[in-house]
Amino acid sequence: MKVLVVYYSMYGHIHRMAEAIVEGAKSVEGAAVEIRRVPETLPLEVLQKMGAVEAQKQFGHVPVCTVNELGTADAIIFGTPTRFGNMCGQMRQFLDGTAGLWMSGALVGKVGSVFTSSATQHGGQESTILSFHITLLHQGMIIAGLPYSFQGQMRIDEITGGSPYGASTIAGGQGERMPSANELEAARFQGKHVATIASKLTR
Repeated sequence: MKVLVVYYSMYGHIHRMAEAIVEGAKSVEGAAVEIRRVPETLPLEVLQKMGAVEAQKQFGHVPVCTVNELGTADAIIFGTPTRFGNMCGQMRQFLDGTAGLWMSGALVGKVGSVFTSSATQHGGQESTILSFHITLLHQGMIIAGLPYSFQGQMRIDEITGGSPYGASTIAGGQGERMPSANELEAARFQGKHVATIASKLTR
């Protein structure tokens, strides 16, 4: 049973969440978990001006995903930062290249799930995940979120990401806040949850 974690990260927040997703998925017996990043679309000079080049060196070793790899997985967990309440352009461009998979029905019946980050507490985390689900539904995927059995999303003693739609983290206006322990635990829970569902379906 194969779980594929596919993400885009500019400053490392989504990359760290993706690592926790992988940890959770690997805890399910029989799960083979692979991590991939989507292709970068911004030129180097733009990334340099945005201060993203140094940050991206920490996950430059992660292989770039090809569209055809999606069809080989039983479950795909997507990670994207929020851009104005929606997925980032890099992820959108990658998904726009999946028309061939749609025509062949290659993703029908596979488990799909999403996690995200935003600069602020109310920066569009939920709308990003929900709008991402539209693409997955068009591909015929089975949507899995972050159930309330992960009770860390109900905490009120600290500001934290996470909703029934999926794990999320708050990065801060300057990207100064990395995922908290609670947010990473949410990601691990989601990874395990998705892999467990995929395992049952493949059996």
